[in-house]
Order: sequence, then structure tokens, then C-alpha cells
Amino acid sequence: MKNLLITGAAGFVSGHFLEYLKENNLEYNILATDILEDFKADYKNFKYKKINLREREQLKEILADFKPDYILHLASISSVSQSWKQPVESFVNNTNIFLNIIESIRELELPTRILSIGSSEEYGNYPAEKMPLHEDYKLLPCNPYAVARVSQEMLSKLYADCYNVNIIMTRSFNHIGPKQREAFVVPSFVKQLIEIKNSGNTKPLVVGNIEIVRDFLDVRDVVDAYYKLLTQGKIGEVYNVCSGKGVKLKEIIEIVSDKLEICPKIEIDSSRVRPTDNMIIVGDNSKLKSEFNWNPIFTLESSLNDIIDYLSQDRRNQNECKNKGTV
Repeated sequence: MKNLLITGAAGFVSGHFLEYLKENNLEYNILATDILEDFKADYKNFKYKKINLREREQLKEILADFKPDYILHLASISSVSQSWKQPVESFVNNTNIFLNIIESIRELELPTRILSIGSSEEYGNYPAEKMPLHEDYKLLPCNPYAVARVSQEMLSKLYADCYNVNIIMTRSFNHIGPKQREAFVVPSFVKQLIEIKNSGNTKPLVVGNIEIVRDFLDVRDVVDAYYKLLTQGKIGEVYNVCSGKGVKLKEIIEIVSDKLEICPKIEIDSSRVRPTDNMIIVGDNSKLKSEFNWNPIFTLESSLNDIIDYLSQDRRNQNECKNKGTV
């Protein structure tokens, strides 16, 4: 079996990637890394190792021992809002750990295929008439997170072109799906709306700028694209991973509210409005579709249904735990 290293193993995408491998009977020897003391996954050939990827010598030892055929690099600080609060931490974490990985692979002369995960934030602010965003567009990052992702992509191209390191790159647009942390916009909205329904519609829905347009892709379609890119993508190429459709955050609220049969009061929290929000981000996924016969399976409504079900069940489980604690 081939060896697959997954960084950021405790994250949202990694869990769905492992489920994808299992559901499709794809067998690998997996070594997963993160900064947690311990982490377990329901996958047959799975091992976990705690590591801070900034520690290059320790990382290099792991790579030399495991000799991965593939690396799915998911470890990152992926919050734009957090990057505004901690720009140095965001840049150092997202850029330096990636440089440690590719430099170690170069020094060890391993033929490892690496999927470098980038972001739609790299494009910056383009007007509506320039949508959808294509891989050929000039990058105009306008927040600390985006700058770090552009740096990662530039390093990827440099190492692919000059050192022959086998790197494939993505510019990934917004992911959604069950099990996503509530720090992200859609699960935050859904959780609040469930609480509003359960409170008898007495609470407000606290939001930032809900007029912005985003391209949301279900995480289960994302991991399908990632697997195809990791195993078949062209070295040194960049691929948009997106739905190709734009939706206003306000529309997300309306869809979920209709499903829950509520009419929430909206309250704008100025602290949730970012200094330079990109007003519209919609991607062109034609390159990914044409080269790999990839197509999204999940609709926006089906994704939202699954998020509602997951968060509703999570709330029921929490209530059951509280009730048991009072017995």
C-alpha cells in the first residue's frame, strides 16, 4: 500500500477525507499529524503523531522514516478574521510550516506528491463583472491570511519549477458541511437559528455583513476533488476548487429560516465586519471539471439540511448529557 501523510488531522476537512477513503475502499498506510496529544480515526491503517510542524528537524525525521508517497497538507490557521487579530501568527504558521515540509522533501529527495491547499482569498477584490474568478487572474490579496496563502503558492511554484518537487496547488473556495466548527459563518448562522427556534423566536440573529456573496462547496465534494488532484493532478498547476455558483449570506439565512419555520430579527455586530471584505467571490471550476470529470454532487440545500440535522442532533446530545448530570 502507498503511504499517505495528512497534516491538520483533527480538522474539518481531514475527517471527511478519511470518510471518503473508507467509503470508496481506498486503502493507504496513513500517518496523521496535528498538535493534539492524541487523535483517533475510524480507518484501518491509521497512525497518529503529535508534532508542531514548525520543528523542522523533528518533521524531517518523520518524513525520512515514513517516506510518504502523498502528503495532503491541511494544517493551517484558516480563519480570515483571526488573521486580522493575529497577523504574525497567521503568516508564520501558514507559510513556515509549509516551507518546512517542502524543504524537507527536497533535502530527502523523496518523490512525494504534495497537495498544497490555497484559498479563494488570494484573488482579492474583483468586481462582479469579472466573476467567475479564473486561475489565470492576477492575485490581489487584501488580508493577512490571503497574503500568507499567496506566499505558500509562490513557494509551491518555485519548488516545483526549480527543485522538481511534486506539488499540486488549489485555490479552495468556502467549504460547508456537517461537523464544521461554529467559528465559520454558515454553522454559526445555523446554530443561532436553531437556538432562536428553540427559544420561541425571542433572540436576535447576530451577524456581520450579510450582503457579501460567496461560493460555497460541500466538504464532501471538496475531498473528492482533493483526492483526484493529489493522485492525478498536474505538477506545478493550480486548480480552483469551488461550486461555480455565488450566494449571498442573506440568502443562506433565508433558506435555513424557512426550513426551521422562523422569522429571525437580524442584529448587525460591527466587530464581525472585516476591514476589507471581498464583496463577491465566485469561482470558475471548469479546469477541475474538464481534466478530471469532476462534478459537485451536493446542492446548497442538501448541505444546509445536513448541517441543520448535525447541529440539531449535537444540541440534543448536549441536553441529554446535562440531564444525566443532574440525575
